[in-house]
Amino acid sequence: MSPVAVIVVTWNSAEVLPGFLAALPDGMAGLDWRLVVADNDSADDTVEVLAKLAPDATLVQTGRNAGYAAGVNAALQAAGDLGVALICNPDIRMRQGCAKRLVDSLGDGVGIAVPLLYEEGRDTPHHSLRRESSVLRALGEAVIGNRRAGRFPRLSELVTDPGAYERPTRADWATGALMAVSAECRAACGPWDESFFLYSEETEYCLRARDLGWATQLEPSAEAVHLGGDSQVSPRLWSLLTVNRVRLYRRRHGAVATACFRAAVLLRETSRAALGRPASRAAVSALLRPGALS
Repeated sequence: MSPVAVIVVTWNSAEVLPGFLAALPDGMAGLDWRLVVADNDSADDTVEVLAKLAPDATLVQTGRNAGYAAGVNAALQAAGDLGVALICNPDIRMRQGCAKRLVDSLGDGVGIAVPLLYEEGRDTPHHSLRRESSVLRALGEAVIGNRRAGRFPRLSELVTDPGAYERPTRADWATGALMAVSAECRAACGPWDESFFLYSEETEYCLRARDLGWATQLEPSAEAVHLGGDSQVSPRLWSLLTVNRVRLYRRRHGAVATACFRAAVLLRETSRAALGRPASRAAVSALLRPGALS
């Protein structure tokens, strides 16, 4: 088996990178692997931390804040002809043997494998599996909330069924904080879509893979802790996430369906803005901004 390419994109990641690197040997146990890091012009000590703690890593400096997808593409190009690509956020902490379990679950139509993700300090797994967006699902989330609507597959993108996280489960897409992608799937899909600066790039990639016959599957025996969650509290990031959801929907649907989807998303954010949620107020403004979806 060819070495696994551990792909990491960093941007001002000096605070979280040491923990990622410390967990890497246990997480990659049983595999031959190479670390490739694409740094998007960090202004902190990210590059110095990497040089000190992982001197054998391949570092690609993009020279600009190019976005997550562009960083992934730059790192993959630098990785060359290595086999499976393990694409990681630097705020991931893999548990023992996580990567090998993901790699072993690839094949038989599975091109992308994802682990159980836990939020720091929580014992229950994060709901990381998703269904493809639809107008009805956006409306269901707007009216009754995504977690309550998640019990009804036609009314929410979010997969909340506990059983789905206890067995290997295929989904339309999954949270992209950590995913193993087979060489065959990468060859079929090509590069990540750099028009998505941040958010929806993993959604687009998983849906594109599915369209080409490659499934995304949860492997529950593989576990990792994700320290992220800034999009839930940052108005800027939540706005970007919301707008990119609509942009991606528009890529895959006609004008009328997109208008309906945008209206449903706008209803959800407006209702939450009325309850005093600053991130939703920012999202409403972003959705109403001329040219927001271009």
